[in-house]
Amino acid sequence: MPARPRLLYVTDLAYPARGRRYGDEDIFLTSRLRADFDLALCHPLDAAALMDRFDAVVVRNSGPVLHYQEAYEAFRERATTLGTRVYNPLTGRADMAGKQYLLDLTGAGYPVIPTVDRPKDRGRLPESVAYAVKPKAGADSIGLRFLTGPELADLTWGDVLVQPRVDFRYEVSFYYVDDTFQYALYAPDPDRRWVLEPYDASGADLDFAGRFIGWNTLDHGIQRVDACRTRDGGLLLVELEDLNPYLSLDRVPEPVRDTFVDAMTASLHGFLDTTVGS
Repeated sequence: MPARPRLLYVTDLAYPARGRRYGDEDIFLTSRLRADFDLALCHPLDAAALMDRFDAVVVRNSGPVLHYQEAYEAFRERATTLGTRVYNPLTGRADMAGKQYLLDLTGAGYPVIPTVDRPKDRGRLPESVAYAVKPKAGADSIGLRFLTGPELADLTWGDVLVQPRVDFRYEVSFYYVDDTFQYALYAPDPDRRWVLEPYDASGADLDFAGRFIGWNTLDHGIQRVDACRTRDGGLLLVELEDLNPYLSLDRVPEPVRDTFVDAMTASLHGFLDTTVGS
């Protein structure tokens, strides 16, 4: 009998995520993935030391990288040096690489909340009652604050992004495995981001989300496209999460969870087969 692939599954089971249960989600996923893979779970701080014993590393609910930035950079460097297969692949162009993509997408005319990082570009933003200021290395709303237009005059630029504060109806997230849409969830109450309900995505919604999946060019992996529905009915990208997107699997019906697990399992097999031959 051929040896089963060995996966190092990276998660912070105890991370106190607001409105989410990292541990529960990863316990569920690993309980299902064990049908096809030999698995070991580890904390993100231990991944670099353990990775060479496994066929691939799966990064899941590992928490905001800014809490362990030096260790994460060491993990990436060691994985590159050893040729370790990492899922999602480390070639992601979105949150995995920081917030530069919001500037790039703004400049390219994509439907994204307009974003600038230089005072001389302030004029590119629409007038707004307030502006969101967030660290370029931020995650999970850490460091987010809101300023009025006059208050921006005293802002220290350089390591922050500035966006207009959008008056939106709700936030909606689209979940993908590889380039295949799996399900969508939305937060009807803008003040309760993680109180999510199933969302029936339209063809136009999927065209919107698919543009960003295509832009990112990841052949394998799990991605979440976060958007907001504006008052005029359009969608604007809030975030393209391609490092460790929380999946809110507890918010979808059991058949949807089963389909997602099957898709992730097939994706991992395809990822391993492709990289073995490359």
